[in-house]
Amino acid sequence: MASPAVHRTSIQRVSTFKERTTTTATPSSSTGTSSSLSLLDSFASDPIFSKFLSSDFNSTQFSSDALSSGTAAARAEKIQDGIRLLEKQLRLRSEGMKALERGLEGFNQAEVGAGLQVFYNLGELRSTVDGLINKYKSQGVKSVSAALDMKAISGGGGGFGGPGGIQRSGTPQIGSGGKAKEALWQRMGSCMDQLHSVVVAIWHLQRVLSKKRDPFTHVLLLDEVMQDGDPLLTARVWEAIVKSFANQMKSTFTASSFVKEIFTVGYPKLLSMIENLVERISRDTDVKGVLPAITVEGRDQMVGAIEVFQTAFLALCLSRLSDLVNSVFPMSNRGSVPSKEHISRIISRIQEEIEAVQLDACLTLLVLREISKVLLLLAQRAEYQISTGPEARQILGPATPAQVKNFTLCQHLQDIHGSISAMTKGLPPIASDILSQSLNTIYEVACDSVTSLFQSMLDHLESCILEIHNQNFGATDNNASSYMEELQKHISHFRTEFLSKLLPSSAKVISIGTESICTRLVRSMASRVLIFFIRHASLVRPLSESGKLRMARDMAELELAVGQNLFPVEQLGAPYRALRAFRPVIFLETSQLSGSPLLQDLPPSVILHHLYSRAPDELQSPMQRNKLSPLQYSLWLDSQGEDQIWKGIKATLDDYAVQVKARGDKEFSPVYPLMLSLGSSITENNVVSRKSNTIN
Repeated sequence: MASPAVHRTSIQRVSTFKERTTTTATPSSSTGTSSSLSLLDSFASDPIFSKFLSSDFNSTQFSSDALSSGTAAARAEKIQDGIRLLEKQLRLRSEGMKALERGLEGFNQAEVGAGLQVFYNLGELRSTVDGLINKYKSQGVKSVSAALDMKAISGGGGGFGGPGGIQRSGTPQIGSGGKAKEALWQRMGSCMDQLHSVVVAIWHLQRVLSKKRDPFTHVLLLDEVMQDGDPLLTARVWEAIVKSFANQMKSTFTASSFVKEIFTVGYPKLLSMIENLVERISRDTDVKGVLPAITVEGRDQMVGAIEVFQTAFLALCLSRLSDLVNSVFPMSNRGSVPSKEHISRIISRIQEEIEAVQLDACLTLLVLREISKVLLLLAQRAEYQISTGPEARQILGPATPAQVKNFTLCQHLQDIHGSISAMTKGLPPIASDILSQSLNTIYEVACDSVTSLFQSMLDHLESCILEIHNQNFGATDNNASSYMEELQKHISHFRTEFLSKLLPSSAKVISIGTESICTRLVRSMASRVLIFFIRHASLVRPLSESGKLRMARDMAELELAVGQNLFPVEQLGAPYRALRAFRPVIFLETSQLSGSPLLQDLPPSVILHHLYSRAPDELQSPMQRNKLSPLQYSLWLDSQGEDQIWKGIKATLDDYAVQVKARGDKEFSPVYPLMLSLGSSITENNVVSRKSNTIN
């Protein structure tokens, strides 16, 4: 920036610097200073002596010219005056620089301001500031070079010499790797301290420049050293440091396998050093109304300088975990089942990887992405180990070795799922999002290992319940139901041979609010058994008074068998309430049904199907009307909603009404209007539901 338009007098250009603790070379008076400056001006304008100030001064030529141009004594006196004046100016510059440097080192604004005023008065402010910037740039670059100078490391210098040094190959001598590693980290720590001092010093200089004005011209000193659009002083120094640091890091990555390994394995520590450096600088330059020394972009630039080590660190993390998974789940041996110790080792290693980076949120998320890849690999390997085929699905005999292996895999995967999910509880929500897909895959594979067994057992229990249609509930006897005895026997067998091997892990929670796989499958099976029984009990026709007692006994025995062997029935919710409601309903008079609160706990289709047992034979059920087997009709019911089931029932009621009218009868069976009323309530509820969905 050009000098201000205001012309300063000789007195105005005199330094205002006064040292506080030592005597300085400040001129004693403005007159003396003015005279000295006049002498210097005349000295500089002299055709002979001006050559003395030239950068290409020639002593021989100068002596010849001086002696041949007048009185030698006069010339000699003039030379002495000029030399004294130069010495005074040099002392002034020296003292000004000392004050400036002392103020920057001690963060003393007064001393920095005084020093800057000296050079402003001398007209040398910009060149002085540029020199300081170059000096601190050089200090920063040298500190980085000293910390990562591969020649010094290879040569054993800088703390690596003697025992524990590093050979020319860039690797430590045998037995000295630990000392070399420790010394390298110490070198990096010293480098961070030096960079902190450099940046804060430049920020301090910039801060004083932005505040101080010349007392005579009121010019802001910062305007003398910067023009619009110029980068800040701190930005110029930081850019040089980052550039040097990035170049040294790239060189280190390729030049020494030893240092590369240290910074790769210890990347979290290396990143922490940089983060701490930036945090310290930001904290120490956090002054209200003053720009900080480093911006967010500047921080990212410094972190980006070690990105090559970040990539290597993440690759190493993935490699370590993948190798462990491959050793625990080898592709070459499908029949092997990992031990609990193997699974614990995988969980522990994953936890170690997370703990190693948990102090840095961004790095933690990057590591979690690598862990997610490993979990997908683990799920793939575990899925390969699952046994399939008839021996994995049989339910009549004791558990086969293939089934026991599947049980073990299921429990192992649950342990992994639960442990990893627990690790993410203290992390930000995005951590769970990163692992959600892989954890869901782990869960699905765990389910696949036992789902076929549960489905096979459920199919068998449903077959037992279907035998209810081969019982005579219209007879007057009150014999025990053979189908129920068979059902109880198989439920007990399933508990003894299978659930006893699965349930030890069922109490474990694998994620917040989620049951274990075994518990969920058992609960689902228990609910389905109750619902399936109520459905087919409602289809029994005819149903005598003795048959009602027999059916009530069957329901009690079913409740006991399910509660003792599968799942506590009280915790099943709607299926259990339906079972408890259906038992007294079958004993109610038809006239009592419409106002009974018990109907609230039963699906409308169950009540409608039960009413067929109270209707005349000519009122056929949809199963009879369509000539379906109980199994076929049950499969159809599984695929339909209550409104569609009602349409099938309504068709039978319409057929019955036609028959009654054809006979000329004027009265219908009491169940007819009741069934119409129940059916209309289904229709009304569906209309209301559709309107609500449309509004929403």
